[in-house]
Amino acid sequence: MKCALITGGSRGIGRAICVKMAEMGYYVIVNYKGNEAAANETLEAVRAKGSDGETIQFDVANEQEVQAVLGTWVEANKEKEIEVLVNNAGVREDNLMFSMNSNQWRNVVNTSLDGFFYVTKQVLNNMLLKRYGRIINIVSLSGIKGMPGQTNYSAAKAGVIGATKALAQEIAKRGVTVNAVAPGFIKTDMTAELNEKELAAQVPMKRFGTPEEVAEAVAFFAGKASAYITGEVLSINGGLYT
Repeated sequence: MKCALITGGSRGIGRAICVKMAEMGYYVIVNYKGNEAAANETLEAVRAKGSDGETIQFDVANEQEVQAVLGTWVEANKEKEIEVLVNNAGVREDNLMFSMNSNQWRNVVNTSLDGFFYVTKQVLNNMLLKRYGRIINIVSLSGIKGMPGQTNYSAAKAGVIGATKALAQEIAKRGVTVNAVAPGFIKTDMTAELNEKELAAQVPMKRFGTPEEVAEAVAFFAGKASAYITGEVLSINGGLYT
């Protein structure tokens, strides 16, 4: 059974990606940290597309938890091959650098950067053995240009971009691609507190993007048609930074 694992899949961009993977015929594994109700809603949306899946709870930033939960799942489900991994889980704790505390730094960096490492390690070997796999990392405009008030988030996402490019070169000969998608302003819970009208005015397209538009780019990288593309970062930002 061909599976797609999406971290942080319970809401927003993650949910849209789960639904898109279902449309592509994948058995969808919806990872979530704490919001079980939202994860179940995502699973319902997956099933509404005629596919199936399951939820799996672990904190991507906790190495022991990832090993215990995801590692055990991989060992216990030999018939289910994780063919697509989408490292989507991330948090924002915005603050100016001089006011930022150590927890705000660590929480953001650990979730995106450490989470990428811990989760990818658990599924990579099987992809290499099968000589096929798709790893797609959700990064950000912040990781490309840097955003004031987001030193932590910009550092975390820039780190994942560097890791994407390095890992892509390491495993390309095994038929496993590693790419990243870098959204700009997207209408999600994470951007709900932002002044959309004011910020959209800075975007050449004069609007925020949708989670579904991000999911379409992920679907391209997840498909067989992108087989000769690896180590790339695709920006989805309405022309805000090109």
